[in-house]
Amino acid sequence: MEGLPMVSLAAGRRAGAGLPSWLRLSWSWRITWLYLALVLFLPLGAMALKAAAVGPVQFWELATTPEAIATYKISFGLSFVAALLNGVFGLVIAWALVRCRFPGRRLLHALIDLPFALPTAVAGLALASIYSTNGWLGAPLKALFGIEVSFTWLGVAIAMVFISLPFVVRSVEPVLEALEIDQEEAAWCLGASPRQTLVKVVLPQLMPAILSGVAQGYSRAVGEYGSVVMISSNVPFKDLITPTLIIQKLEEYDFASATVIGMVMLAFSLVSLVVINGLQVWGRHWEANPTTAA
Repeated sequence: MEGLPMVSLAAGRRAGAGLPSWLRLSWSWRITWLYLALVLFLPLGAMALKAAAVGPVQFWELATTPEAIATYKISFGLSFVAALLNGVFGLVIAWALVRCRFPGRRLLHALIDLPFALPTAVAGLALASIYSTNGWLGAPLKALFGIEVSFTWLGVAIAMVFISLPFVVRSVEPVLEALEIDQEEAAWCLGASPRQTLVKVVLPQLMPAILSGVAQGYSRAVGEYGSVVMISSNVPFKDLITPTLIIQKLEEYDFASATVIGMVMLAFSLVSLVVINGLQVWGRHWEANPTTAA
């Protein structure tokens, strides 16, 4: 009786020996591939096939209209600016939350995740209210400096910064918590200044986390729609972003243009992620070999 389980297992292996390799996958792999196919691969494949049916000439014409090119510049340009800003200030906020003790620290720690929990339309409405020409911040900016935020590209940038800030903070925080203070103290004992310690000791270890947070924030900002549509005027060549243009094309029943522009946006996003992943590899190499990576 003790040998029965082994016999059954061996028989099962022999029974599956002649099957194709994909049928011999474990159930966990089968479920994984099925889930990814339904959620990720099939929708993207269907969109790619629909875009390919347009034809190369018409595809190029629809993808390079002046209106579409203007939205590419605004969407990807402002997303890049928002990612850079969050890379800097997200690091500062993470440093303050980990290394500093001050009243309200726990509350601030919880509020960092607010853009994750808040519906994007509500976030856009809140930003539009506070930055409008009669809002708490919009009114003094308009009166003192003549700067208008709501319904301009500046409002779009602020919305992108708002919704993508937590990515950098939450990526850097655990790495900073695991960073041993002994390394910094050793650098100080060897005569390194605080600036040298930050650049040579701390930043190389934080760089992969910073780049990962920047990459996630950039991807999030590129595809943002709900908050941006509330604070921008959605006027072409002014502050119209690519996701809003796609929605407008769908509302006009111009499905071909919407699909083509969506494919262009997907291609730009994939290229951007490849570049940023390359930067992450460089960051890890710098962390392992700080003297040879430069």
